[in-house]
Amino acid sequence: MSDGWAESADAWVASQGDEGDFGRRWVMDAPMLERVRLRPYARALDVGCGEGRFCRMLKAEGVAAVGIDPTVGLIDHARRLDPEGDYRVEAAEALGFDDGVFDLVVSYLSLIDIPDVRAAIAEMTRMLAPGGRLLIANLAGYNSAADANDLGWVTLPDGRRAHAMDDYLEEKAGWIAWKGIRIQNWHRPLSTYMALLLEQGLTLTHFAEPPAHGGHPVRQAHYNRVPWFMMMEWTKPPVSSASG
Repeated sequence: MSDGWAESADAWVASQGDEGDFGRRWVMDAPMLERVRLRPYARALDVGCGEGRFCRMLKAEGVAAVGIDPTVGLIDHARRLDPEGDYRVEAAEALGFDDGVFDLVVSYLSLIDIPDVRAAIAEMTRMLAPGGRLLIANLAGYNSAADANDLGWVTLPDGRRAHAMDDYLEEKAGWIAWKGIRIQNWHRPLSTYMALLLEQGLTLTHFAEPPAHGGHPVRQAHYNRVPWFMMMEWTKPPVSSASG
């Protein structure tokens, strides 16, 4: 069964434009790039690169970036915008690269789109060179739990607005739709992601829930009431020297 991405590719590209949607432009781009700039990365893999926007941003930072995505229409658009770039139609659960060929792997709001996240996280870890970093932006669990249960902002009996969710611990897929896009997202509690990443032997080196830092003031204030993104950076252990 389709997850909606092939049918939504054109609408997705239109929604992102040149600068990305609100969440990317005014919330996540700056802190994601801040982490990238802390180290002299040579080669990065963007898992679930979509139309290639963050790959192009990485290239602007001097990082050689490869983008993979299972949606042909999005990869085709990425190639049109960046003809010299390296964009491939691949699924995150089975990546066609040798072990340890990247010192940075990025998952920028793509874990929620991946059915077999256990396999995907194992593959992302396999891609990393010793000492490499896995940089993740993801939906907050309360937000994906709301989406998966067709909930979200509600008006309470006393007139206050609040954000409702349900079945937080139940992993399941749900459909979300906006601006001509209709796609399937996966809700998983934060503990699922943490456990899978720890199972790979990775070390958490950064965690943040960034606030919005620009855009329309009303939209910014709305986001900061209930920020729906979070980011993590995980490090693969370096190769230990043999004891004498």
